[in-house]
Amino acid sequence: MKIPFKVDLTGKTAIVTGGSGTLCSAMAYGLAVSGAKTAIIGRNQEKLLNVVNKLTEDALNEYGKDVIVKGYSCNVTDKNELEKAYSLISSELGTCDILINGAGGNQPGAIASTEMLKKEKGKDDYSFWNLDEDKIRDVMDVNYMGTLLPIQVFTKDMVEKRSGSIINIASVTSILPLTKVVAYGNAKSAIFNLTQWLAVHFGESGIRCNAIAPGFYAAEQNHSLLFNQDGSYTARAGKIIAGTPMGRFGNPEELIGAALFLASDEASGFVNGIVLPVDGGYSAYSGV
Repeated sequence: MKIPFKVDLTGKTAIVTGGSGTLCSAMAYGLAVSGAKTAIIGRNQEKLLNVVNKLTEDALNEYGKDVIVKGYSCNVTDKNELEKAYSLISSELGTCDILINGAGGNQPGAIASTEMLKKEKGKDDYSFWNLDEDKIRDVMDVNYMGTLLPIQVFTKDMVEKRSGSIINIASVTSILPLTKVVAYGNAKSAIFNLTQWLAVHFGESGIRCNAIAPGFYAAEQNHSLLFNQDGSYTARAGKIIAGTPMGRFGNPEELIGAALFLASDEASGFVNGIVLPVDGGYSAYSGV
């Protein structure tokens, strides 16, 4: 992977939750190559190790430089685990200067099986009413609380420094509700609002809070929803492409520039409270 432009994050400590995932590992790579000591957080220790090895090897092969990337296993919805992880991170890498909140996800029991009710009754008419309450709570928990709690734990030292950049990962469904994914969309909309609330709350403190709203990217997590076994698009993927003016899915590397821009005080020192779509024009298109 290549980074699109250079910013100097030397001496900074960055934490990326969900950092073992496809999108957030790309952003973590950009931070690390730019000089930040980077901690990636996930729940699967083996996956974390694999990602750490890949990012360090990629940086060495592409730029001939050693980077500092370390993995930490942690449940982002458990404040005690977060505090233990931060104690270790701060002792090994330093206190947090940049936080990317990328942990999140969806669950089948919180997804409606039909997009819209039709005039005539259908077999899936009750899919909304049959959504699993526990799964809905889980989705809200991992996406919303899994953003709020890391901010509480990892950014407290920013108050003393009077500087820091928080980058939440929202979604195009924060801006335009998507059919079926009701709980996920609700949670990501809450992150949109949280980002703006925190930007105001931090005010003059030097702590900035912004968000990135990715569009549709072909990642490991959603591959089966977008592609048939023969590699062709599913019906839903076809709708997504039709609604994306650039006519394609995004590449994970295309999020690096947005992350570096928002992380750098020199590049975005007066940028606060924005939600930046990186979606190929999806959120701008009415469908007509």
